[in-house]
Amino acid sequence: MSPQKKATVVSSSVAVILVFVKLIVALLSGSVALLASAIDSLLDSLVSILNFFAIKKAEEDPSSNYQYGKGKVQAIAAVIEGTVITISGLYIIYESIQKALHSTPTTLLLPSMGVMLFSIVITYALVKYLLRVANATDNIVIKADALHYKTDLWSNAVILVALVLVYATGIEAIDALFGFFIGLYIIYSAYEIIIEGIEILLDKALEKEVVDGIEAILSSHQEITSHHWLKTRTDGTTNFVEFHMVLRPNMLLLEAHRIADEVEEAMMKLQKNRRWIITPHFDPYDDEDINEALLYGTKHSLVKNHE
Repeated sequence: MSPQKKATVVSSSVAVILVFVKLIVALLSGSVALLASAIDSLLDSLVSILNFFAIKKAEEDPSSNYQYGKGKVQAIAAVIEGTVITISGLYIIYESIQKALHSTPTTLLLPSMGVMLFSIVITYALVKYLLRVANATDNIVIKADALHYKTDLWSNAVILVALVLVYATGIEAIDALFGFFIGLYIIYSAYEIIIEGIEILLDKALEKEVVDGIEAILSSHQEITSHHWLKTRTDGTTNFVEFHMVLRPNMLLLEAHRIADEVEEAMMKLQKNRRWIITPHFDPYDDEDINEALLYGTKHSLVKNHE
């Protein structure tokens, strides 16, 4: 089992344990903040199970129908995860408003505080583990999971503070108020997950520092006269790079292939925890302007035909 899949199994198992503990005490105590945390943990477990199957699909070898693999399944899972988190945040806000309007009393405060302390300790250990896997694999699904549980860690701490304040003051509105702001924070945290997943689905270029590194490798090679039409993207696991490099017109194909191997090897070191698919194109002279003119002419023709 890969580290990514193992991480999703661990996170879903932890989430299931927290669901049962929080939900039982939340229903008995009437705490909307604790109920919000229980619902969030339930969604965590479902999302982690979804992430397991997303990673399983993404790790499948390319096929005749999916020649670039299924890595973007992870980006789809990240968007779904972010959407689920957003919905849970909205529900928590709704429950907080309902409690504020109806002034439902909170009981079993000491057991509730004990549950939140247990949850904080377990979630902290899980976040440290997920961050270690995310840093080692640079996997978008694991990064999203780590971010999600990091958000849970803060929300659990806030819920504990709310319960302590209710216990000390007897003011029930504190529980509803804290629940409301936890819901807002959860929605805010989902935004980054959704955006990153959408950017991968839209084939956004690699990070600027990686693109700059690729440019530097091509520009510094003594046998490459110039380069153009550099294109990059990622599916969250594999980086895809295309470029044209200008070589001496009389260069042997064997030499050109050697140069391509050299630059590809250097590029792969920029992100060692990612797979790379690099497609170089050999040019005997710089034809960037000609190609752009042809491309523009093709587009112009299509527009005229459409008219």
